Amino acid sequence: MLVDHLRLMVLTDAALLKGRDVVDVCRRAVAGGASSVQVRWKPAPAGDVAAVARALVAALPVPVLVNDRVDVALAVGAAGVHLGQEDVPADAVASHLPPGFIVGVSVGSPEEARSAYPGAGYWSIGPCYATRSKADAGAPLGPAGFAALAQLAPPGVPVIGIGGIDAANAGAIRRAGAAGVAVIASVLESDEPERAARDLRRAVA
Repeated sequence: MLVDHLRLMVLTDAALLKGRDVVDVCRRAVAGGASSVQVRWKPAPAGDVAAVARALVAALPVPVLVNDRVDVALAVGAAGVHLGQEDVPADAVASHLPPGFIVGVSVGSPEEARSAYPGAGYWSIGPCYATRSKADAGAPLGPAGFAALAQLAPPGVPVIGIGGIDAANAGAIRRAGAAGVAVIASVLESDEPERAARDLRRAVA
């Protein structure tokens, strides 16, 4: 089930890897309990994003999604794509997507909730807390703000929290209605990504 893959999504970030191999770090994260990986590789050209995504699809036993780039996701056989408010509208490409292809969307306000793609497989709501990984993320929602937006999701569409989430605060977002959490720095900045992922999985159990 999709919701099982949303329990702990790890996003990649070239800057935070600091030269470490992305496949190795993500393998360790999956060994610790990461249930999906999203390839977020900005501002690299499409060819570089495709190379990273293709390597992760081949190496990992969990779903790999690609941030922003529907074309790359389809080209490398990824499980899905995650689209922000500034990306190509999901309904514009929906007819070209294969069965079972996951489309996640970002939601950060009631306005964005109202305009969210109705066929989305999940919503990613945030920023839940202050984050250094996305300069234009907006003001932190906190658990209460997250819960308010989560209640706007269509019936049956799971929501996950993103933005400044770590093992200390993930439980509060889970209790606020999240199916899981998406993280970047709390795993990628760790010298022990397997242990970091394991701590997060415990927090959202």
